[in-house]
Amino acid sequence: MIEPAFAIYFWGFLLLYGGVMYAISPNARSEASFFTGSDDAGRPATEWALMCSIFISWIFAKSVTNAANLGAAWGVVGGLAYATYWLSIPVAGLVIYWLRTRHGATGLVPFLIQRYGRLAALAFTLAILIRLYNEVWSNTAVVGAYYGQAGEWTFIGSALLFTAATLFYSLKGGLRSSIFTDVIQAVLFVVVLGVVLFLVLPKHGLGTLLTVGDFRLNAGVDLVLVALLQVLSYPFHDPVLTDRGFITREKTMLRAMITAGVLGFVCIFAFSLVGVHAKLEGLPSGDNMPGAVAGAFGVLPYLLMTVVMIMAAGSTLDSTFSSVAKSIGQELPMLAGRKPGPRAMLIGMWTMCAFALLGNLPMIAGTDILKATTISGTMVMGLAPVFLLAPLVKHSPWSFHLAFWPGVVLGTLLAAGQIPQSWAIGDGKYALLLGVNLYGLLICVAGFLLPVALQRLRAK
Repeated sequence: MIEPAFAIYFWGFLLLYGGVMYAISPNARSEASFFTGSDDAGRPATEWALMCSIFISWIFAKSVTNAANLGAAWGVVGGLAYATYWLSIPVAGLVIYWLRTRHGATGLVPFLIQRYGRLAALAFTLAILIRLYNEVWSNTAVVGAYYGQAGEWTFIGSALLFTAATLFYSLKGGLRSSIFTDVIQAVLFVVVLGVVLFLVLPKHGLGTLLTVGDFRLNAGVDLVLVALLQVLSYPFHDPVLTDRGFITREKTMLRAMITAGVLGFVCIFAFSLVGVHAKLEGLPSGDNMPGAVAGAFGVLPYLLMTVVMIMAAGSTLDSTFSSVAKSIGQELPMLAGRKPGPRAMLIGMWTMCAFALLGNLPMIAGTDILKATTISGTMVMGLAPVFLLAPLVKHSPWSFHLAFWPGVVLGTLLAAGQIPQSWAIGDGKYALLLGVNLYGLLICVAGFLLPVALQRLRAK
């Protein structure tokens, strides 16, 4: 995809990115700094830093790519559909605010242990580990796509080099390093994104771009509805987001999450217009519309788009590494009824390395990145009642399991193509996905409420 004469600049930037990020990343000198992002004096991240971190960590490289791809497929309806997922951030902020202020929760896993039992917390932990695993390959694959076609040595080599660069500075500072670099990545991302949009948007004009697309169920509106349903559960299985909900004061966290959600929505929708531009230009559809559009403008825009993707992917990948380190190093012992040991930080670092290695196997195999969002979002639909309806229960393990596992089963059957077409709502591309998410959510809510109803009947 890159002319040989210019290849050195693209590979050079990848090496420069890794070197600069490692040089500026702060060292984590304590477990508190490594796992919660505090500085050497024990002070938590500022509201500005937290907002930037949440914002850029959720601007995944795969999300930017998916937004443009959907814009190319469905016009502004596709962009709106994908941007809707960013409403997950304010939803998570409001729920975490309630958990902390009303119940003194210090994390989602401790809350689940107290409210639903250790087996429920274990099931939840397995779900988020799958999510974190998906975050590795789905972001490294996006970077690789700017260096070559899937399966080529340039594709795989650049993705692995990018992984290694991000891993090195993540090992140095954990969550503290992630938040610190997120601020820089967020500013650079917004600046470069602005330049990219300035190159693309004037060709047709904003007014023309916003008129592309039909608000019909079979023209992308079905995916908008899927997103609206999934935002009720989707944020809770993403520790990249939820871990940041417990590291600062409650009101600081809530303001940061609401602001980050709004900014994320705007940026993702704006970037989807790159795909709308491609649709108007008649560019052939594919899995990397941002790259196709940038390539049509020449080498410099293509390099700028590569920078955008590396910044977006890097901010998510370092957050993924810090979250998986906390999950295995700190939270896994809680599930066994023990406190994290003195080697928690070391265990977390080894876990980072393992995920960096194993997490790239699907990238090498060439898996579709959109599946990392839609399928995982369907499988965890049962988390919506688990957290949103938690005030209805004091301790009810059955409520968790009767809500959580039906969603997992339905998501697995959907991925395997075993859901009958009679579940579809409408006749669009996402008709079956919409049906499974709507009917599945109703089943999960009913499962959650069944033990509550039985408990109240017995009380009478």
